[in-house]
Amino acid sequence: MNVIGASTTPTFISPAKTRSRPASHGADRAETSPAETARRARILIVEDDPRLGRYLVTFLAQQGYQVDLVDDGCRAAEIIPVEQPDLVVLDLMLPGKDGLTICREVRTRYDGLILMFTARDGTVNQVVGLEMGADEYLIKPVEPELLAAKVRALLRRRPPVPGAESSSSRDTLRFDGLEVDRTARTVMLDGRSVSLTCAEFELLVLLAERAGEVLSRDEILMATRGIEYDGLDRGVDVKIAQLRRKLDDRSHPPRRIKTVRARGYVLVPSAW
Repeated sequence: MNVIGASTTPTFISPAKTRSRPASHGADRAETSPAETARRARILIVEDDPRLGRYLVTFLAQQGYQVDLVDDGCRAAEIIPVEQPDLVVLDLMLPGKDGLTICREVRTRYDGLILMFTARDGTVNQVVGLEMGADEYLIKPVEPELLAAKVRALLRRRPPVPGAESSSSRDTLRFDGLEVDRTARTVMLDGRSVSLTCAEFELLVLLAERAGEVLSRDEILMATRGIEYDGLDRGVDVKIAQLRRKLDDRSHPPRRIKTVRARGYVLVPSAW
């Protein structure tokens, strides 16, 4: 089975493809559809293993993305807020600064997508990564098809191209004191702007669209990430906690996004 991040050399690109399609930073568009190339996503790979980094660049470039590679944590923390890539594939163990530190530091200046790519297994590391601001995580080694699917799913959360939708198509969900603009992808709370990550915004939209309805973890995961709840994934709980903090829902128990024991979560429209 071909996997990315295994101890042996990755073999997820066939020899024929490697000869006819050399590694480049997003120069190859042959495998993308017109819709996908309308706005080609920019991906930054942060990986200190040079061999794995090169393979990741090649593989994702062949998917039609513009790809760059950084192998140092300190350098990555500097350029992510400046370059504002659509997606960062971030290794956990890095020289200079580790992935968790980078994630925490850049989140105040970068609201794009972060996919944590780590050889460390275990729920604790996954939860910490999500709490630091990661949108998704993958455990090495990983099959290339799964990496490609995760990248595509995350990029579907990107904000629309400016001007792509007319103002007449704008759809804003309004509660007393809360406004969620699905077109502009902005959130206002009592007249002030609230900065959310892509994952947090998608979760808030889901809850707001179905305000007053209890949503199970399985429903939330399927709607936002396209996966079923396995009984162990803490991602939903972490994102709910982050939303509560950013929306000043800090009472005990919370009054805006409530937990319904053994059932799930519900946004209470009358609480705003």
